[in-house]
Amino acid sequence: MKYDEAVEVLETMEELFNGKFKITKRKLDVFVPELERMAFIPVMEKLFDYAVVHPFPPTLSDIAVYEPKPNDHLEKMRQWDEEAAKVPEETKRLFEEKFNELLRKVSK
Repeated sequence: MKYDEAVEVLETMEELFNGKFKITKRKLDVFVPELERMAFIPVMEKLFDYAVVHPFPPTLSDIAVYEPKPNDHLEKMRQWDEEAAKVPEETKRLFEEKFNELLRKVSK
């Protein structure tokens, strides 16, 4: 999320938990960098859900929602498939023969 969205989260906390949560310079310094690593809409949803049940302000971990990290495994697999398609069938057959021969030797 952006800086102004992080501040909006804190302002919403201040409004929802009036008198129990005050925005200070120190809170901005601590909360904002961590909130900027999160997703704005899911954090706000979690904050509202929290406020309905709890009378006291949440900790950061109570409302934290991080963006999922990109999974590059599928891209790597696609790349390997493309590379494998370029290998001649004769090379694949010879590799398989040598591999099976090695397995027979090791298994004895």
